[in-house]
Amino acid sequence: VQLQAFGGGLVQAGGSLRLSCAASGRSFSGYIMGWFRQAPGKEREFVAAISWSGNTYYSDSVKGRFTISRDNAKNTVYLQMNSLKPEDTAVYYCAATTTLSAVGRAADFGSWGQGTLVTVSS
Repeated sequence: VQLQAFGGGLVQAGGSLRLSCAASGRSFSGYIMGWFRQAPGKEREFVAAISWSGNTYYSDSVKGRFTISRDNAKNTVYLQMNSLKPEDTAVYYCAATTTLSAVGRAADFGSWGQGTLVTVSS
């Protein structure tokens, strides 16, 4: 599956953004979709994931502020980000996998989008 993420930009602290990730190729509905992010000088970290049936998982750092969702008819996964903080500044990547050994395990995700930059100013 090929992935393309978009929707990043510059936003003030406390603001909101919605990222989208469009998938093409094989059946989208069978994939577990995830969002990861990588801040400058830091390792890539898990943000959120959603199963084919709609079960959702979040990192503690975004729980309660971010919401992951998917529209299988549109082959798209979304990440609604509210109450953004400067520490949320990062390149955000969407990813896809058909199997997941552990929530948030980046190595399980075989398909990755190109990333979209989110910058939160204080």
